[in-house]
Amino acid sequence: MIEWAVELRDVKKSYHVGAIEVLALRGISLQVAPGEFVAIAGPSGCGKTSLLNVIGGLDRADTGEVLVDGRNLQLLSAGELARLRLQRLGFVFQAYNLLPVLTAQENAEFPLLLQGVPTKQRKERVQKLFAEIGLSGLESRRPGELSGGQQQRVAVARAMISEPALILADEPTANLDSVMATALLEVMEQLNRAHGTTFVYATHDPQVMDRAHRLLHLRDGQIASDVAHARPEP
Repeated sequence: MIEWAVELRDVKKSYHVGAIEVLALRGISLQVAPGEFVAIAGPSGCGKTSLLNVIGGLDRADTGEVLVDGRNLQLLSAGELARLRLQRLGFVFQAYNLLPVLTAQENAEFPLLLQGVPTKQRKERVQKLFAEIGLSGLESRRPGELSGGQQQRVAVARAMISEPALILADEPTANLDSVMATALLEVMEQLNRAHGTTFVYATHDPQVMDRAHRLLHLRDGQIASDVAHARPEP
């Protein structure tokens, strides 16, 4: 097993808004162990989404090193980054990002389709995962026929279906009521325990912060605090 699922060394990232340079990350260094359940909190504009995007290879750091699953993202080509995201990373977004013309089954299996996994295997893997997370019987429904909580579970299934080493979740409970949010977090905790998948969240949600094994607070693009929580009993 690799020592760290994620390791950042003095990472800096800036963006230009017109003529103005915005410093989103100001020298971030951190390590996330395999199997950790980490929440990143902080006010809007503190750098949470920028940090997730850099870890996920969606944006490149300006300086510093970003190592994910043992690979230095700064040294990878665009094609190599795309393959790493497809095979080893999963993403869960606030807006679900499901394809409305596809069924729940088809949305969840989409990464496997891109990987060339045969139809029978794709179907079996989705059905098994849906059974784990309480979606059995909903395979043929399209996103518009599902509740918000069900849509986000399909999004989690899509992120998990390739058995990635790391899942990055940007405000996954933001569009859910408290009951649905609790149910979704329980699903993610169950998957974390059962599969050992590392989860890193960006969140404003106190529920997510309370359930995290570790809570990082960002302020002005820097880590203001890094606190470990006791892992809750299953």
